[in-house]
Amino acid sequence: MTGGMEMKAMTTAIRGQGPAAANAAAPETETEHDERMRRTWDRLRTLVYDDNRRGEVSATLGLSFVKVKALRRLLVRPMSMRELAEALVTDKPYVTQIVDALAERGLVVRTVAENDRRCRIASLTEAGREAAVLSEEILTRPPAGLARLSERDLAELGRILDTLTGADSD
Repeated sequence: MTGGMEMKAMTTAIRGQGPAAANAAAPETETEHDERMRRTWDRLRTLVYDDNRRGEVSATLGLSFVKVKALRRLLVRPMSMRELAEALVTDKPYVTQIVDALAERGLVVRTVAENDRRCRIASLTEAGREAAVLSEEILTRPPAGLARLSERDLAELGRILDTLTGADSD
């Protein structure tokens, strides 16, 4: 993940500039700006992906991540198989397999819709609710690296992320 920084150091060395010259107040070129964006993105990806929450939640619950996603969607409310397929961005036959596997583990029950006997509704059991809540706790836990930030830096990062995500326009 340090490839970008090494590239910058190599570029600086090739140009015959020392570290002081590279950090001078001269305006950044478009190429330098692009490289800074790449390094920043690389660090953000490292922060998120090296903290393998998907693997952790799957190992903790003993479920594939798509099954965890199904539990999390059903935590919000019971859903028809069609709704769950749409929420998981997959097809109904695959959702049937997912729900069957979750039902075998006692995490989901399937019932007939009151207004349409052809429609099956998937909902969480108490064990399914507990598993879904645990998955939420694991997946929403902030990365350990954030604890190293001061309150001021954390507020600044929050402000920057609001700008990047458009949350600042709310």
